[in-house]
Amino acid sequence: MSQCPTHVALRLLALLFLLPAAWSATFTMTNNCGYTVWPGLLSGAGTAPLSTTGFALAHGASATVDAPASWSGRMWARTLCAEDATGKFTCATGDCGSGGIQCNGGGAAPPATLVEFTLDGSGGMDFFDVSLVDGYNLPMIIVPQGGGAAAPAGSGGGSGGKCMATGCLVDLNGACPADLRVMAASTGTGAAAPGGGPVACRSACEAFGSPQYCCSGAYGNPNTCRPSTYSQFFKNACPRAYSYAYDDSTSTFTCTAGTNYAITFCPSTTSGKYSGGENPQAAGVPSTNDTMVVLGAEQLSTASSAAAHAAPQLTLPLLPLVVVAALVAAMI
Repeated sequence: MSQCPTHVALRLLALLFLLPAAWSATFTMTNNCGYTVWPGLLSGAGTAPLSTTGFALAHGASATVDAPASWSGRMWARTLCAEDATGKFTCATGDCGSGGIQCNGGGAAPPATLVEFTLDGSGGMDFFDVSLVDGYNLPMIIVPQGGGAAAPAGSGGGSGGKCMATGCLVDLNGACPADLRVMAASTGTGAAAPGGGPVACRSACEAFGSPQYCCSGAYGNPNTCRPSTYSQFFKNACPRAYSYAYDDSTSTFTCTAGTNYAITFCPSTTSGKYSGGENPQAAGVPSTNDTMVVLGAEQLSTASSAAAHAAPQLTLPLLPLVVVAALVAAMI
């Protein structure tokens, strides 16, 4: 005996909820710097590519990028970008070597502040971090929104309270040790900052190439590779960010799969003004004369707490049409 379409639809919906969820995520990127940045995006090996690998993001603008289930990869901001007379696009920091706005599989040239994600990983958790292992070029923060972000500490949804904001809120370029500092005049691009001010801060590994700083060779394990005075500079300023390769315990964060994430460049600032000169840009967005507000780690908790009130978003798995047809046929 056939059933009415309403009953069939209700039973089909119930079956859909019983199937394993394919969790995706939406990344919302906001540029709070006083100048244009060009986000770069790189998918990990064996991971489905995103809809874009690079774009311009003007001061005050936001953009969303959807990531498929089980995506992994990294994102960063390129700064001081411009095209030369031949149309080749290059950036003073974070350049991905593609010669265009799209990175097309190229990664960030260090130094650059990185955000890293593995979605729906071990135990159905998202893993994420902000890394200064490859150096630093601007402040950045990740704030979980919805999904596991609403789970209280110890509930299981936040992996022992590790579903929280992380990042580096401090402008480190002016304070960067002299032997790590990258000056605008040395970048070789046509978009140098006035006065040759600092535009980035290298890691000790990039600056000196020593196995001790790179955690390679005899130092390629957590027992022999220990924090250095250089990595401590980054860690003291940004306690929740990775400062060297084995800085896992205080720098990796987890939320239940299905969480969305807000990524802000130059968070809680009125300008991304560099020490020694404002950061210009090629897209015609004027810089401001305001200075950066330097915040401590406690602001990260405040931002995460506010985001915890966001409504959770559920992405249902998309089933092949043949599977849906078979389910319907079985009910009729």
